[in-house]
Amino acid sequence: MQQGFINLVPAMPATTDTDGFSGADMLVAACLAAAAQGDVSAYFDLGVAYSTGSHGIACDLIEAHKWFNLAAVDGHEEAALCRSFGRPYLKAVSVETAARDAR
Repeated sequence: MQQGFINLVPAMPATTDTDGFSGADMLVAACLAAAAQGDVSAYFDLGVAYSTGSHGIACDLIEAHKWFNLAAVDGHEEAALCRSFGRPYLKAVSVETAARDAR
């Protein structure tokens, strides 16, 4: 499987460039840009970041479910598993919200 933008190893200490953005901010921004272009690996990476609360993103299981759903619909097998593992932690209305946001 092709590795996406967000590497799931312990994060390095956050550094800030001259514009005030951390390396984590730049990774997330790159992922969001790639996702906007339909990059399935970026969908998955965003799902991982939201589900774990990593790379400067707050943990948000609804948002994670949305990104995993987008990746799974495009055939990403790991995303389908991650989506199904997170589903029991969400209320039915939350799953519907995530599905609506993905559409």
